[in-house]
This record gives sequence, C-alpha cells and structure tokens, in this order.
Amino acid sequence: MISTPTLYLLTLALIATLFTVIEKKVDLKVFKFIPAVVMIYAFTMLLASFGVFDQGELISQTYKTAKKNLLPAMLFLMLLSVDFRHFFKLGRHLLIAYLLAVLSIGAGFIVVALLFNFNNDMSSAFGALAGSWMGGTANMVAVGSALEVNDEAFGYALIVDSVNYTFWVMFLLFLVPFATYFNKFTSSHERMQKLGDLGCACNVGAKRYWLLISMSILVSLVVNFIAGEYKILNYTTTTVILATFAGVLGSFTKLKSINGSSEISTTMLYILIALIGSRAVFESFSDVGIYVLAGFVILFIHALIMVLGAKIFKLDLFSIAVASLSNIGGVASAPILAATYNKSLVSVGVLMAIMGYIIGTFGGLFVGNILIGLSS
Repeated sequence: MISTPTLYLLTLALIATLFTVIEKKVDLKVFKFIPAVVMIYAFTMLLASFGVFDQGELISQTYKTAKKNLLPAMLFLMLLSVDFRHFFKLGRHLLIAYLLAVLSIGAGFIVVALLFNFNNDMSSAFGALAGSWMGGTANMVAVGSALEVNDEAFGYALIVDSVNYTFWVMFLLFLVPFATYFNKFTSSHERMQKLGDLGCACNVGAKRYWLLISMSILVSLVVNFIAGEYKILNYTTTTVILATFAGVLGSFTKLKSINGSSEISTTMLYILIALIGSRAVFESFSDVGIYVLAGFVILFIHALIMVLGAKIFKLDLFSIAVASLSNIGGVASAPILAATYNKSLVSVGVLMAIMGYIIGTFGGLFVGNILIGLSS
C-alpha cells in the first residue's frame, strides 16, 4: 500500500507518463477509441479500488493540496494560446453554427436532467460533462472540481465522455459524403473559407518551460490567496474563474508568444486526472448504463436542434458538423473532420475548438448549477 506523499505523487506521475508515451510512440488502435486520458483515469481507479493507495488523512491532504494548486495553474497556461481576434474572422454562418452548437448542447443537458430526474450527484457529474462537451477534458476537471463532483460520479461522466464521443466522431465522419444532399435540404451552398493558419505564436521559437511553470505557480498562489478571502459560490469555483480570467488576459499580451504552454498544461491535466482516479473507489458499475443512455439522448437533442437551425439559417453540413465536434470532440478531432471536407480548413476546426477552452468552463458551470437547482 502506498502511504507516503512522495511515493503517491511519483506513482501518479509515472502512470501519466507511461500512457502518454505509449499513445505517442506505439501504434495501438485502442488509443483511437480510448484516449490516454481515459486510460490514466481507469488505471489509477483500478489501483485505488484494489487498495494500492492509502485513503488515510495524509494521502487525502496531499491529494487536496496538489489538486488545489495544479488546477488554476493548468487553466492559466491552457488559455494563453487563445486569440479572440481570429475567432471573429470565421464569418457569420460559422459563428451562428458555433453558437447554435453551444446552446443546443446546453439545452440537451437541461432537457435530459428533467427526463431522467437527476439526483444531486448525477446533476453535478453531468455539469462536469457539459464543461467537456462545450470545451474539453480540462474544462471537465475544472467544472467538476468547482461543482464538487464525487470521484465515482466523475468516473461515470468520463466514461460517457469517451463512449458517446467515439460514436459521435464516427457518425459525423459517416455524414461527410452526404454533404451535397444536406445542403440542398437546407437551401445552402458550402461556404468553406480559406482562412490560412490560425495557430498561435506560442508554436514558434524555443520552449520556455521553467518560465511558464514559474508563472503558472505564481498565478496559482495569487488565485488561491484571493479565493481564501473572497468566494464566488465556493472556493474552487473562485479559483477556476480567476485562473480563467488570468489566462484570457495573458493571451492579449506577449505571454502568448512564449512557446511550451500547451505541453505543460497537458501534463498538468494528465496528473490531475490521475489524482482524481486515485480517489475513485468503485464498488460496482451498475449505474454507468443510465449515464451512457442519458448522454446519447443529449446528442440526439443536440443533433435535432442543429438540423433545425441549419434549415432556418441555411447552414451547410460542414459548418454545423465542425461546430458540433469542436465542442464535443475538441482540438483532437475537430481539425480531422474539417480536413475531410477540405484540407485548407483544418485551421477552422482548431480555432473553434480552442475557443471552447474559455466557453467550456463558464458554460459547464452555468449548466451544472441549473441541473443541481433542478435536482433540489
């Protein structure tokens, strides 16, 4: 049994490193369906369930301290690459499609909460899932922490995120050949714009890892200090909001030109996932089926609203499909879908997905609090 803080953190870091290296260096098809982040959670969860990690006060305090400091640091670095100016160059129809995707996903969660009569645990877990489906896994962790999702419910939400996301990617790729027929149905013509590279300056030049780590630690210390004095809803919600604003403000400065923020924030995310998994002791998976079913119903409602919106606003299939996947899939899959329509449009998928880093946190918190309110 692992009962010392140093060995506990070292074990989690090694697990996160192991699955990341295997995903990048070994050509295994399983990672196309189950990403490393889910593998990390599942493995640490299994170790916790088998009693490998001591659940006593010392390890619990180490978990709380590590999570409290890593979360705002990760959010700050993750948001440094966002550039609002490029987002508004997408064009009216792509912006409408993106807004429609965000609103329809939020509506889907609220309708499903009413249909399935969510309890408090399920409401908070789906609030975290809303953060992921409007942004990404990092937003899911941030929203889940702010809503105080218990570790078992978070695990269920992560399973839904993986299972339903895989289905959705395959479904949207399947629809690509039918774009012409869909566009006739909506009376639209394809407005595929050649926007060029919309990447950030942080992809150029030497990587300044230590500088970025130092800045993120400083932001984390300041954010936690302020949250200790002034709270918005609760302590974690305050740190999440403040760190998000710090990252957004930093993206308007020369800080965004410092290379390496993406790698460090991803590393922090994986360790956070390992931390959460190490506290999730599953006695059974009897409830996971209802979570997955609810997830599919959300996707159905989202798809229905997107199609109706496309008919009303005369949107083409490319616009609504990429807008949808940029929310539900994020940076990992939206560019791939965009490339299947036209390789020159990869940047559109990247840009929409990056914007989710901001919208996902606030959208997830908004939806999550509505769900919790409905369950009360």
